[in-house]
Amino acid sequence: MTEAGDQFIIVGRISGLYGVRGWVRVYSHTEPRENIVDYRPWYLQGAEGWQPCEVVEGRRHGKGVVARLAGYDDRTAAAALLGRDIAIRRDQLPETAEDEYYWTDLEGLEVVTTEGVELGRVDHLFATGANDVLVVRGERERLIPFVQGQVIRSIDLAAGRIEVDWDPDF
Repeated sequence: MTEAGDQFIIVGRISGLYGVRGWVRVYSHTEPRENIVDYRPWYLQGAEGWQPCEVVEGRRHGKGVVARLAGYDDRTAAAALLGRDIAIRRDQLPETAEDEYYWTDLEGLEVVTTEGVELGRVDHLFATGANDVLVVRGERERLIPFVQGQVIRSIDLAAGRIEVDWDPDF
């Protein structure tokens, strides 16, 4: 997930059309994928900025998600939505438990080693089969496993800082 301005979090994208009655295929960043339809309303990026859009219905379909949005009743109307990002307001997200974080909360944080060496800032994260990975950009790019307790020693959102047990030469 990435931040869309100060108020919106991008949670997916309209990736295709489904059928002839205005349904769209959705690429979802939520886990599980179908959770994206539980966030209402969606905000779609358009020429006039983020505009609210009512999700009439949606469901998992194969490995993806399909949804029907209010006001888009046929394939031609829905085609205007192709490629648009889907965002929600930050306050629509549930509270996290202690030691849980949304990726968007970690992006932009300064990363330093336990010895105080500055490595850069979190540019983005990605998932692997084993764990999530921080992409840290400073004087060079580093990929740091997001393994709390072992590699990630502390996260201070208020200070905007992550402390890692990581060799700066790696």
